[in-house]
Amino acid sequence: MFTFFVWAIILNSLSYTEVQQASLVFIDLPQVKEWFLKLGAKYNVNPWLFGGIYVGAIPFFTLSVAWFVKNYKNGKSIVLPILSSGFFFISAYLYLIVAGKNVPWWVYGFVMIMIFYGSYTTIKKIKKQVEVQ
Repeated sequence: MFTFFVWAIILNSLSYTEVQQASLVFIDLPQVKEWFLKLGAKYNVNPWLFGGIYVGAIPFFTLSVAWFVKNYKNGKSIVLPILSSGFFFISAYLYLIVAGKNVPWWVYGFVMIMIFYGSYTTIKKIKKQVEVQ
């Protein structure tokens, strides 16, 4: 109740930008962590493992893209580098799809949008690398 009262005073006395910055003060990090971990248990997905796969795949994805660019410029086969890049790009989402149970439909839709957008931006970056070098 006291937090709500303080929040009401802050909202009335600050600008929109200041309210956005002040709202960070009222986030209860232990509660967010607890909610996040319960969400993982609810859907049979370990959030720490998901995050580890997501972050851990970044260097392998980057190396795979470099391998693709190198093979493309040297006229070698690009099939294996493309497959490797694709696997590391979707590895965390693949874990979510395989291990997840009763995951809401909108999560799958969001994952598909992320994959399509990420693929689009990655292809644009690769095209620039191939043209420049």
